[in-house]
Amino acid sequence: MADNRLLADLLLPEVTLQPEDMFSRYPKRTLDESAKVTRFAPSPTGMLHVGGLYAALVSERLAHQSKGICYLRIEDTDRKREVDGSIQGIIKALDYFGIHFDEGLGVSVGEAGNYGPYKQSKRADIYQVFVKHLLVKGLAYPCFCSAEELAELRKQQKEQSAIQGYYGEWAKHRNITFQQAKEEMEKGKSYVIRLKSPGSPNNKVRFTDLIKGYIEMPENNQDIVILKTDGFPTYHFAHAVDDYLMGTTHVLRADEWLSSVPVHLQLFDVLGFKRLSYGHISPIMKMDGTSKRKFSKRKDLDGLAEFYIRQGYPGQAVIEYFMSLINSNYEDWSINNPKAPFTKFTVEIEKMSTSGALLDIDKLNDISKDVISRLSAEQLYDQAYIWADKYDPDLSELMGKYKEYFIKILSIGRIGSKPRKDIIVWSDIKPVFSYFFDELYNTSINEGYALPPTVPADIAKAIVHSYAKVFNYMDDKDTWFDKIKNLAEKFGFARDVKLYKKNPEAYKGNVGDVAMILRVALTNRSATPDLFDIIQVLGMDRTSCRLKKFLENMN
Repeated sequence: MADNRLLADLLLPEVTLQPEDMFSRYPKRTLDESAKVTRFAPSPTGMLHVGGLYAALVSERLAHQSKGICYLRIEDTDRKREVDGSIQGIIKALDYFGIHFDEGLGVSVGEAGNYGPYKQSKRADIYQVFVKHLLVKGLAYPCFCSAEELAELRKQQKEQSAIQGYYGEWAKHRNITFQQAKEEMEKGKSYVIRLKSPGSPNNKVRFTDLIKGYIEMPENNQDIVILKTDGFPTYHFAHAVDDYLMGTTHVLRADEWLSSVPVHLQLFDVLGFKRLSYGHISPIMKMDGTSKRKFSKRKDLDGLAEFYIRQGYPGQAVIEYFMSLINSNYEDWSINNPKAPFTKFTVEIEKMSTSGALLDIDKLNDISKDVISRLSAEQLYDQAYIWADKYDPDLSELMGKYKEYFIKILSIGRIGSKPRKDIIVWSDIKPVFSYFFDELYNTSINEGYALPPTVPADIAKAIVHSYAKVFNYMDDKDTWFDKIKNLAEKFGFARDVKLYKKNPEAYKGNVGDVAMILRVALTNRSATPDLFDIIQVLGMDRTSCRLKKFLENMN
């Protein structure tokens, strides 16, 4: 033990605090026994992936539905792989999708919470306290092997058909003495600090995964690196220390980490920490031809959360879609509780799929249409404007210039038990509603009017000419429609569809065809919301002007 103390002081002379000092700095949380503490802990190595967003939602729901805590921690100890701007990008993406944390880094504030810093790069002194503690206990040691020596080690293991890794008899410095370490350091050799694993592959680690159920795996016997040459810990060691000090009770993460559970549980044991519960989430899949596969972080742009933001999916739509992936009964629940927020649904993680859920764009689109249809015109305007301000400057300019007019446009068909569902994403707004704006309407008619081929141009012109004479903006809907019926009858069209169906040979068409001609004249579209509502929004002057322009262009 004395030799261990000398070795620990040699390697980490500046570390004077004890684990007890850290326990005092980070006291146990005072929460109800049923409350869960979860975290989302991304590495800033790029943009947020849909799998990360999914895991963040599961973690947030598990904590908050138990009246617990969910915090955001940035695991940035791998400095070589960090991408500039990715931390803010991750935080902003999470905020867009409405995943909010009780503690950690935020969009507009630095940090919130009493268990920080919430960036691992700022916690190096904390990890070193526990590394030194393991050195003193003889459960860690310095390794001075060079890259060349480790490569030679792997070569020998391969030749002897031995298990790859640094362990047991293959661990050159496992029993290094204080004097030997001192001599190596005096030579200027760099070193890492490794865990002296007490495990054996002949033993089993038994645990119950929150999602996958009971699992047995071989115990870890590898002397993993816990402190790198730059003084920063490895992911494995840092997460164990942080999860304990921050009071984490449940960790939900991608199932690629399942193989690391024996290492992580071993670290908790050697550090004297109470084990926490792990749940490993199967990856979200995509269709590739006729088969499913994992998203590629390098190749699949639709595997990034940013893709759905740029497309203009409301954050709530993506979250509600993910809720249906978490628990398949969410969809029925939402149908039976149409006005209840998704947060009222109780997630049961033990019922999550153990195979990869397929990301179904068609289903996401349907949910997105539903979400947008439930918004008021003002809510729709506000959310779309925020998106357009960043991703569509032309739309943003229109929305800013004609705010009140735009809200009137968005109000069409939104009242009643069956609101319109013609918007899937915010980027649909401009093409769907462009005809309301003279700048875009005029551009569209430069290429001609989209009249149905069954209606001769001279008939269309005569109908519009007659309508312009009787048009009165103050007409109510019934009076307006009576005028359309009269026009139909005047030009040989049936006053209603039933008449036309009884004797189609007697008519040129029906009243719907007459309305279609007027719709094309005013919007240059064959499919729009209710024409009377459109006229009410266009206003008297704009409607009259477009009728006149149609007549001029048809000469």
